[in-house]
Amino acid sequence: MPIADMSSNHPVIEVKDVHKSFKSVHAVCGVNLRIHEGQFVALLGPNGAGKTTLVEMIEGIQKPDSGDIFIMGKQWHGNADELHRIIGISLQETYFIDKLTVKETLRLFASFYDLNARRVDEIIEIIGLKEKRKSYVAHISGGQRQRLALGIALINSPKILLLDEPTTGLDPNARREIWEILLELKRQTRASLILTTHYMEEAQQLCDYIIIIDKGKILAEGTLSQLLKDDGGEKIIEYRKKTLDDVFTAMTGRRLDE
Repeated sequence: MPIADMSSNHPVIEVKDVHKSFKSVHAVCGVNLRIHEGQFVALLGPNGAGKTTLVEMIEGIQKPDSGDIFIMGKQWHGNADELHRIIGISLQETYFIDKLTVKETLRLFASFYDLNARRVDEIIEIIGLKEKRKSYVAHISGGQRQRLALGIALINSPKILLLDEPTTGLDPNARREIWEILLELKRQTRASLILTTHYMEEAQQLCDYIIIIDKGKILAEGTLSQLLKDDGGEKIIEYRKKTLDDVFTAMTGRRLDE
């Protein structure tokens, strides 16, 4: 259920009893969720939990076998062009044209939305790549590439941002640079975020609502304090000493990195 202080009762994303199977594998089993304007939501689950399939259905990449998904009150069928313009997506691995510079890469994606050079310069400033704007993508670091991928996701000033493990493989400093960009976005806009991550600290730092999913089903959801106080009704660890890792392990029987 959504956190109580959301300013609007109308969700920007609503998933209603969604199911998705691949042959004998039930990837998503009757998921319901509501995400509101300005809400930053972490989607946590071990490998194979169904979180990527769920996010791909929200993105419009996959179609549910049954159930409904609404983005700003609209379904993908018949509204794809409009919805693509309000969503920003950043994947775990993004492939660029190595012989384009950082600025040329952003100009290319800006052209898809009929945006001008001013917006490109704004994004370069936001992602902290001003000194690298003339560098070929082939010559920038992994952390800089992920900041560029995030810049592409932000180029159209999206109302909804979907990030799939955006800091996987990055060193701690590069990871925190991504966090700072997202925290500033949270301070400055009313954009909503769904973040899949394998880092508990990342979920705690960035998100005000956390959903734990395993075997295609939502096991628990709530604010961090709600999850720490009540993991399935069992007081497993004294509250002050409990961590999100403990809650996740109690819910799934596994650690997040398994």
